[in-house]
Amino acid sequence: MLMRGLKLRPYQEDAADFLFEHDRAMVLAPVGAGKTAITLTAMRDMIAAGHVKRWLVIAPLRVARDVWPIEQVKWSPGLALATATGSPANRIAALQSDADIVVTNYDNLQWLAARSLDGFDGVVFDELTKLKNPSGARFKALHKIIDRFTIRWGLTGSFTSNGLEDVFGQCKIIDQQLLGRSKGAFMQQYFSLNTYAGFDDWTPLPGALERVMKRIQSATFLLDPGQYTDTLPALHTVHVPVELINREPYDTMKRDFVVLFDNAQAIAQNAAVVTQKLQQMSSGFVYAPSTVWFSSHKFDALDELLQENQRANTIIVYQYIEELNELKRRYKHLAVLDDPDAIGRWNAGNISLMAVHPKSAGHGLNLQFGGCHMVFLSLPWSLELYEQTVGRLHRSGQQRDVWVYVLMTKDAIDERIWTALHDKRNLSNIALEALK
Repeated sequence: MLMRGLKLRPYQEDAADFLFEHDRAMVLAPVGAGKTAITLTAMRDMIAAGHVKRWLVIAPLRVARDVWPIEQVKWSPGLALATATGSPANRIAALQSDADIVVTNYDNLQWLAARSLDGFDGVVFDELTKLKNPSGARFKALHKIIDRFTIRWGLTGSFTSNGLEDVFGQCKIIDQQLLGRSKGAFMQQYFSLNTYAGFDDWTPLPGALERVMKRIQSATFLLDPGQYTDTLPALHTVHVPVELINREPYDTMKRDFVVLFDNAQAIAQNAAVVTQKLQQMSSGFVYAPSTVWFSSHKFDALDELLQENQRANTIIVYQYIEELNELKRRYKHLAVLDDPDAIGRWNAGNISLMAVHPKSAGHGLNLQFGGCHMVFLSLPWSLELYEQTVGRLHRSGQQRDVWVYVLMTKDAIDERIWTALHDKRNLSNIALEALK
């Protein structure tokens, strides 16, 4: 008999039972609800019952390296886990080991597709949204070998973080009977095509979201956020408006797509580039292509905020390398995730200030034990990345109210990004309602 791990909460037990009863399944649960614990429990039970011989887990790199090995000891201590990351030799050794569970990262999918995977009959996709693009190289490589896995489970916080179109690829890799084999047929059925100035724009048909959610409902376990969030401390989101005193460079870039400085010239070739430039300038600098600083308003506001919070342990979220460089110039004790044992030292309370990028901290990392304050210097456009980043602190195990501060330059693109995130949140909420 396999050793049993920690005991799940009742809502987590329901999710684990759902996985055990479904060969092809997806768990849609809020950030920090314990998807890894749920899945490890179900994986253990599947091996014990003889339904699966060996598991392959595919996850974002940091999650594969820093989360699954730790959580496996807690929830399925009777199993052996190997991590297939790093050098090819390390990856091959993990695959050839006797481990019941082998965890690798999405960047290795093309390499993995060329390996012998004999003995693996179950696969788990942690952060299933990584497979939303069926025309991507990683998806195509995986699709060639997917039939060897009789058990396929996917874990995600939101199918529709950037729109209904995202759902197709995720469902196809789990079970193509859910939404069909062809994305073109899917788009024709649920979207209308409009062409403007030579560009195609696919718009969901009225009621399309509800119809799609209805089709995948039988294969999806929805953890109602209310069931989970009732067990968490409160989450407080505070908008901190910041005045850009010297607006001339920002307004000039917005109007003319070009701005002249004393020794540099910043040029945006098109609207997409000008959007990036305006976000940089909302933080007081611009790549031109060398960095030009013209305002310190956000960083001055950050320092005031840290002082007001009595220098409590804080995570600072940045978007651009130059923002990180300025943080390092101002705060010599600043830590980053790539520092030795940064996660362990943060959770032990030994780091007072840590900078993270949403793409590095956006999935699966447990940072809830080291503090309860987070500041966004600038925002990602992705709702998924925003919510996943906040969820590093606001998750199971957090004992204090979580405070998230969003520094927003007034009358600038920051406000537009915040509005866009809310629009995507509304779409996700509709999808959740349709799955109930």
